[in-house]
Amino acid sequence: MNFSAFIFKQRSSIPKYIVVLSAASGGASLVAYADSKPADENPTRKKKVVVLGTGWAGTTFLRNLDSSQYDVQVISPRNYFAFTPLLPSVTCGTVEPRSIVEPIRRILEKKKGNIKFWEAECFKVDPKNKKLYCRSNIGTNLDGTGEFLVDYDYLVVAVGARSNTFNTPGVVEHCHFLKEVEDAQKIRRSVMDCFEQASLPNITDEERRRKLHFVIVGGGPTGVEFAAELHDFVSEDLSRLYPAIKDLVNISLIEAGEHILTMFDKRITEFAEQKFQRNGIDVKTGYKVVAVGPDSIKMQKKAVGEVQVPYGMAVWSTGIGTRPVISEFMKQIGQGGRRVLATDEWLRVPECEDVYAVGDCATINQRKVMEDVSAIFKVADKDNSGTLTIKEIHDVLDDICVRYPQVKLYMKSKQMSDIRALIADAQGDEKKESVELNIEEFKKALANVDSQVKFLPATAQVASQQGEYLARCFNKMKDAEEHPEGPVRIREPGRHRFRPFRYQHLGQFAPLGGEQTAAQLPGDWISIGHSSQWLWYSVYASKQVSWRTRMLVVSDWTRRFIFGRDSSCI
Repeated sequence: MNFSAFIFKQRSSIPKYIVVLSAASGGASLVAYADSKPADENPTRKKKVVVLGTGWAGTTFLRNLDSSQYDVQVISPRNYFAFTPLLPSVTCGTVEPRSIVEPIRRILEKKKGNIKFWEAECFKVDPKNKKLYCRSNIGTNLDGTGEFLVDYDYLVVAVGARSNTFNTPGVVEHCHFLKEVEDAQKIRRSVMDCFEQASLPNITDEERRRKLHFVIVGGGPTGVEFAAELHDFVSEDLSRLYPAIKDLVNISLIEAGEHILTMFDKRITEFAEQKFQRNGIDVKTGYKVVAVGPDSIKMQKKAVGEVQVPYGMAVWSTGIGTRPVISEFMKQIGQGGRRVLATDEWLRVPECEDVYAVGDCATINQRKVMEDVSAIFKVADKDNSGTLTIKEIHDVLDDICVRYPQVKLYMKSKQMSDIRALIADAQGDEKKESVELNIEEFKKALANVDSQVKFLPATAQVASQQGEYLARCFNKMKDAEEHPEGPVRIREPGRHRFRPFRYQHLGQFAPLGGEQTAAQLPGDWISIGHSSQWLWYSVYASKQVSWRTRMLVVSDWTRRFIFGRDSSCI
């Protein structure tokens, strides 16, 4: 039987072939249709990286990313980066709002490649289909909805967080927050409105006292710094402009705990409380706010009971909460019961392919040693003897400490010099390398290690380091596939591509007013006073993202020293 073949190629962007096989003798024929599609339609196409947010984490990621390797798209409802640690200074005119913001397009124009930015808000994430549903806040498209769809290969979620009201009635309606530049501007106008209203001739002294009672809820760094800034503004500037009512001003700082600045050393906490007391700032510790009205705040304390306090302006600074888009995303991926989006040590969102989360919107869920202790034992037991020698443990100790940082923290907290001290309670003589531990003894040696698992604070310092780390990983993505640099995989063969993220604490500041700042630096180094204030100036000036903002901030500080703060209601 003789076969003849005819091949026809259709004209199309994707080659399609029709193959006809005919049998000369029997008259039978076979028609086959093939849609020829290569494994990779465009092998030179760059992977698309979409970044949600232009805060500390997102902007630091963009600044450090090698954008020539990727097709980068940025989506954020604000087209600028804000230096949020200086927001309390904006509330009182020490620093102008535009001095602490840098247009995101100015940052992106310095990068290689064509980076796209869209001023819009993502309101839904579809991790299964790798699509984002976005909505423009500045206009609408042709069909009038302002919504559009964006697909991605890699997604970096850096949308930050919102203020946590703890569902307290009246907070959203009557309190100011201090998370954005717009919040600081509203507080500044509100402060001046209170002084102007209290100066009117047709109100009583009782009403003047209420108008000039400024309440700050939350004794953390933001609340304390704002209270200090407001006190300096009143004592150094407004007292000269409003001499008739300056003695009626009252500043109250309400904290549910027993002390303010609990994340700092006790010496700083005590100094701050004593200084505020000397300055006339009323620090109310142990009070829980239960409701906020238009003119008064209701709070309670076990020893006192319920108290109603009139106020003129209230600022709510009690922590952070999850944004709606993150809450919905967490429900989709089975994290609906969590307070914040969880990632692994490589900042990857579990159960979501190629999705990363950084900054205040996420927290690292550190893997516990005891969850993997059997797998660790199996990896270390290379000869499959069922026991481990000190030498075998030493061989994998570096990888274990990288993968589980709590091991090293635990050994440091117990002043243990090496692994021998860690397993001192296990059976055998730890001084000999021939000593063997079975699985139960190994578990006993590591039983308390997970007590040192730490959760990172939601600070600009953490977000910035996460953004820088993730950018390094993206820059080395291709090389790491062939040459992984991470620790040994415990449950799978091979090594991790990258070393997990590790936060390095560089210190923290707490400005307390009167040109005095408390500084707590690594190594238990504590400094309080005027010298720390100048250190604060130099660090915050150096951390600005551009020379433009650096010069503006320094000039604002200089202007304040010479001319004082501006009291205009703008």
